[in-house]
Amino acid sequence: MLYAVPGKSKKITAVERKNDRLYLKSEAGIFRLEARSSRIIRVSYTEAEEFSVKEKPGVIFREVYADWNYFQNNREVIFSTDDVRIVIDTDESSICYYDNVGRKLLKEQGRELEEFTTYRMIEDGLKVEKVATADGVKDVVRSATEIPDGKSYHTRIYFEWDEEALYGLGQQEEGFGSLRGQTVYLHQANRKIAIPMLVSTKGYGILTDTYSPMIFSDTIYGSYIYTEADSEIDYYFMNGSTMEGVIAEYRKLTGQAVMLPKWSFGYLQSQERYETGQEILEIAEEYRRRGIGIDGVILDWCSWKGDLWGQKTLDEERFPKPGEMISRLHDEHIHFMLSIWPNMDEKTDNYKEFRDSGLLLPGCNIYNAFSKCGREMYWKQIAKGLFCHGIDGWWCDNSEPITPEWNHIQKPEPSKMYEEYCRTVAKHLPAEEMNAYGLHHACAVYEGQRAESSKRVLNLTRSAYTGQQRYGTVLWSGDIEASWDTLRKQCAAGLHFCASGLPYWTVDIGAFFVKRGNVWFWKGGYDKTTDDLGYRELFVRWYQWAAFLPMFRGHGTDCRRELWKIANADIPFYDILLKSNKLRYNLMPYIYSYAGLCWLDNGSMMKHLSFVYPHDREVWEITDQYMFGNELMICPVTKPMYYQVLSKKIDNTVKARMVYLPKGNGWYDYWTNTYYEGGRWIAAPAPIERIPVYVREGSIIPKAEPALSTEEMKQEISITVYGGMSGKFMLYEDSGDDYSYEDGKYNLTELIWHEDKKELRINRQKRSMDKEGYIISKAVLVHKEGMRYLDTNQITETI
Repeated sequence: MLYAVPGKSKKITAVERKNDRLYLKSEAGIFRLEARSSRIIRVSYTEAEEFSVKEKPGVIFREVYADWNYFQNNREVIFSTDDVRIVIDTDESSICYYDNVGRKLLKEQGRELEEFTTYRMIEDGLKVEKVATADGVKDVVRSATEIPDGKSYHTRIYFEWDEEALYGLGQQEEGFGSLRGQTVYLHQANRKIAIPMLVSTKGYGILTDTYSPMIFSDTIYGSYIYTEADSEIDYYFMNGSTMEGVIAEYRKLTGQAVMLPKWSFGYLQSQERYETGQEILEIAEEYRRRGIGIDGVILDWCSWKGDLWGQKTLDEERFPKPGEMISRLHDEHIHFMLSIWPNMDEKTDNYKEFRDSGLLLPGCNIYNAFSKCGREMYWKQIAKGLFCHGIDGWWCDNSEPITPEWNHIQKPEPSKMYEEYCRTVAKHLPAEEMNAYGLHHACAVYEGQRAESSKRVLNLTRSAYTGQQRYGTVLWSGDIEASWDTLRKQCAAGLHFCASGLPYWTVDIGAFFVKRGNVWFWKGGYDKTTDDLGYRELFVRWYQWAAFLPMFRGHGTDCRRELWKIANADIPFYDILLKSNKLRYNLMPYIYSYAGLCWLDNGSMMKHLSFVYPHDREVWEITDQYMFGNELMICPVTKPMYYQVLSKKIDNTVKARMVYLPKGNGWYDYWTNTYYEGGRWIAAPAPIERIPVYVREGSIIPKAEPALSTEEMKQEISITVYGGMSGKFMLYEDSGDDYSYEDGKYNLTELIWHEDKKELRINRQKRSMDKEGYIISKAVLVHKEGMRYLDTNQITETI
């Protein structure tokens, strides 16, 4: 007969408060509860004799909060602050989280640790093969000798979710609504960004403090968070009261989102790729000649000489006078960004310097960003070869930087992709930090530039991790393919990314791949590219949507992306693009104010509807509508209405899409000022000239006259009030491209609308800039019956 072998008991046998932490011991292991504030509780569990003392890179707020109490009875241990109450069942060691009024937020049902041995490669027997992909030439380890490198654990925490929706975990491709009922594989890839941060409609969040790959599962096989390699279970429970509050607590732990330069919020033009400095100047000149707003031109890969991949110097033949080229761009108020890579060809001087210093990752030509010396050397090479010419921003491509899924013809299944990532990347990176390379890489650029320049760091990059918002990064969604399905799923990808705590995200407008190739990722649907009216319609809808993203940027391969390439005699596509371009600049005071609030108030620019309407269950699964700020609801068009592929005309299609207007307030159509009650679906007009945009009742929108760049915009602005409810808006200004705002040099103007008095109050709360701030030239009231200008006696200004 078989006999059951009992496991170690989970019953709590000892409770001790030590160094302002609470330790709960059982035969199975040790719990540690550590408050970081009244709202943030760190929860750790180990089966070793003591907890790890290694400091992790993402969480930088490490101060222990002592204002908490606990008491114990026969069944429970209760740990409480002013905002969180944690109840631990002493028999089962299960944990329940409550808010300060006794509402249950979350229950942790159990946990598991499975020990395993980690290995590292040594040079003996190492065989590396170079593989050419559309993502660059990759080093692939075919065989290697490995030796033991210590112990780690697979960890698993089981949770019991309630009636709630969950968002975050970075950027995924699948187009998820709420993550309930899903399995999400968190590893870095060309089109995936892993961030181990969850936020609930109940107003709490979980930040799993792991830097290894992770799996979130909420299926019939269990509801859990699994990490691939950790020394212990370690996560932060955050009671934010609201979803926005959770983001604020995440930033308290991991750092503020720094201000990006103001020009980065204008239109940026990129292309795979510009070949010469002369071509870049010609593109800029054509934008200016046509009177199209543009703030930057971006140079993609291969700026180096010949096949010297990753060398941080420009080809002297194609870019003979880079400083002069950039100066000419600056004369036209256009900035210049450049693509740089962490991997280097063995023939480059940059590679040899890293090799000779022992600062390469094992088995590849990628620099070791985990090393402080490696980061400093990387920036030194940038400064010497590139930054000296006056470059304004960086495009840190391939910052994962190992993407094994791109070595396949057919796309691997998600679970296989995850397994291959763990197996492959562990050969080059520490097992417990496989997801964190992009964080350290961004740190290299940010800390390097800040040490020698007051110019704001701008880093457009493809990989992110916990805390990366403090390094001046904007993330983009990778090399996606052109299709309407991709456009729809990209909306969801951006919403989950921004719900993960990082505010700045963008896409390649029109998608990177347009044609259909012979590998899984090169699957665009338009082989005739811009000659296909079907693609032109898709491009226009993509551009209209992207005008309401944190960064507004065109890029891709297979065809040119300059706006005049989309001109057509039958439908005024080009004129429509110009309208969206002007709208972006028209809304710049609104957009830049929200950028300021991302820094000042730990806010967000792009957010799921549930962030504003968490109790309206109708919005939980909506991914093709979102809030841009708190006032504007953006509703992208994600289906063709005019043309199919190969310019096949669509007849008798209603030019509208269904839009849900959340309940709790009324809504105004941004284009017509038509008023609608909330809490219902409507057929929103969506002709090719515009996508549906709605304004919340009680909103205040500052606007400016469109200009050719953010630097050329006038200080005069107008205010539009959407009546029906009282409301307020915080108008933010600063210098635009230095760090004087950190020293308090910025202006804040609070705009307050009193609905009962029909009065607009302008409260200039803070004025400390060196230059004159915004001048409000006029104010307009939009209301149910129409629109009218506010009289001077309806506007009150205070300082």
